[in-house]
Order: sequence, then structure tokens, then C-alpha cells
Amino acid sequence: MECFRVSIAARSVTGGIIVEILTIICIGLMTGVEFCIAAFINPIFAQLPEAARNTAISLGAKQLGRVMPFWYIGGLLLLVTESVVKRHSSHIELLWSACLTWVAAIVLSIFFLVPINNRIVAAGPSAFSEELRRQHDRWHLLHRWRVAALVIAVTMFLLGVQA
Repeated sequence: MECFRVSIAARSVTGGIIVEILTIICIGLMTGVEFCIAAFINPIFAQLPEAARNTAISLGAKQLGRVMPFWYIGGLLLLVTESVVKRHSSHIELLWSACLTWVAAIVLSIFFLVPINNRIVAAGPSAFSEELRRQHDRWHLLHRWRVAALVIAVTMFLLGVQA
């Protein structure tokens, strides 16, 4: 128990346990939500009757499309802040690698996933064509790559803050 107290005191002195905890919560929850979408939500949607599936996909795209940009940027800001606070850490490369991997996930989102999401929202559930269905399938595939990048970023971050 004494070791735990010393660890917390050392982190507080170097400027960091609050930012560290906020970063872990923010990026951990975000990665969990994105994993849940890939592993559970989309497979459940795929089993719904067509009209219900189209409505669920359209509503999900609309709701998450509002929240996720702020969550991604917030996560990146926290990652960068934690990296700056721990810039003298022996594991700083892991922290900056986590930041760069998070940026890669954002870039993937902006250039590939967001345009598909916007087309789904704009079309609405009643105009869900076969082409839109194929685009959603492509979105789902690309989303898996994004989840992998987020998991890697979180893992590097957690390893990096252990120093």
C-alpha cells in the first residue's frame, strides 16, 4: 500500500494524475464504444428486418455523428497534454506514438468514414438503396481498422504512462 501512495504522490508532483485519469477514462470509453459498435451493434443491426435495420443504421449514424468528433478531438488533446506533461519520461516514445496513432484514426475517419456516414444520414432510412447498403458495409470494414488503431493507441498510452 505504501508503494501505491508513493506512486500517486510522484505522479501528482510531476503534474499528472488528474490528466492521466481523465485521459484513460476518455480514450478508454471511446475505444470501448467503437469496439461495441463493431463487435455487437452492427452485427445486431444486420439481423434486423430491412426497414428496421435501415432506421437503426440511419439513427445511429446521426446520433454518433454528432458526438464522436468532439470525443475524438478531446481524446487527442488529452493524449497530447499527457505527453507534454511526461515529456521527460523514459517511455515518451510510446506516448507520442499513441498520439500519432490516434491522429491516424482521426484521419481515417475524416477522409473515409465520415463521408459515408454523412451519406447515410442524408439519405434517411426510407431511401436506403443497395448502393448505400454497400457503402455501409465498406464503412463497417473501415471501422474495424479504426478500432484496431484505437486499441493500439490506448495500449501504447497505458504502457507509456507506467514510467
